[in-house]
Parts: sequence; C-alpha cells; structure tokens
Amino acid sequence: MPLDPQAEQLLKAMASAGLPPLETLSPPVARAQMEAMRVARGGAVEPVHQVEDRTIPGPAGPIPVRVYTPAGAGPFPLLVYYHGGGWVIGDLNSHDGVCRSLTNLAQCAMVSVDYRLAPEHKFPAAVDDAYAAAVWVSEHGRELGGDPAKLAVGGDSAGATLSAVIAHLARDRDKPPIRFQLLVYPATDPLLDTSRGGSTPNTSLLHG
Repeated sequence: MPLDPQAEQLLKAMASAGLPPLETLSPPVARAQMEAMRVARGGAVEPVHQVEDRTIPGPAGPIPVRVYTPAGAGPFPLLVYYHGGGWVIGDLNSHDGVCRSLTNLAQCAMVSVDYRLAPEHKFPAAVDDAYAAAVWVSEHGRELGGDPAKLAVGGDSAGATLSAVIAHLARDRDKPPIRFQLLVYPATDPLLDTSRGGSTPNTSLLHG
C-alpha cells in the first residue's frame, strides 16, 4: 500500500532536517524538538472565527483547553479533541492547525484538551483528564455556543485511542451522551497488524 502523500512529505522534511528520531530522545527533548519543528514550518494559520485558551476543572487540577468556534449561527455540534503523540508528546500548539481545519470543515465548536502526559503522569492520568473534559463540555456546551445533544469525541493516534476509551467509559457510567467518534488512526487492535487502509473521516456525521 503506497504511503499517503502528506505523510511522505512530512517524513522527507524530517529526514532533510537531520534531526534524530523522536524515539531516541528523552521526553523533554522530544517535546522541545517537536515544538521547534512546528515553529520552523511557520506559515499562516487557518483563520477561525474565535479561538480562546482557558482552563477547566480536572481530577488533579485545572486542565488547559483551547476552544474553537466557527463563524455562523449556533448552536453548533460539539467536538472534544485529544491530540496525538504517543501519550508523551504533543500539546495544544502542536495540533492547532488540525483543530482549526476541523472546526471550519465540520462547522463544530471544538474543545482541544491538553491532558497530562507520560512518563511524568502515569496511566490513567490521561484517561482521567480526557473523561473529565468530555463531561465538562457536555455540561457547559451551551456556554460555548454548542449543542450538548450533538457531542462527539475525536483525536489522532493516541488521542483517537483516548476517544475510544472515553466512549466506553461514557457508556459504562451513563454519561456524557456521546453521539459520534472521530478516530484518526487509533491504536485499537492489540495485534497492531492490519492490511486495511484508512479513509477520510466523514465529519458531516457530526450534524446528524
């Protein structure tokens, strides 16, 4: 199966930069390298009607979040987004571009969650933060211009896996009422061996 052109372009850019592989670095150095790459790429960010950094209550203290609101009349569907990064790297800035694009594409109000990272914060810290954020958005969604009856969770890689876990917890705990999962290459197969390719997420389902 051929490599996705965007993934191929990213890998070529990383190789040409001459940077050491992330897996060879300590977590703090890997995070600094990821941020340096983001800054070096530069470029204009996709405009979004409103972007706000704030904190919400968490099980071990405040959780930083970034709220994206599209233009137009609400209430909008709500998407709680968890960034990727192997539960070790990634933050609100590393996935800002993705969140901006999804907000505009899906016309949803999005809350990007800066959950606690390993190894400083061991399992289940990330899960606890992710679940607390989903519950908070469900209870406060109207304040964000959203419709809590159209609540989704989503993310990429580690964040997609968190989304699937939160959906299971929501089912078992009877809250929050999640209508949709946006899973971008989640780690849901313990064998990590599949021949099936991916597909473009159907974000129109957020409006169902």
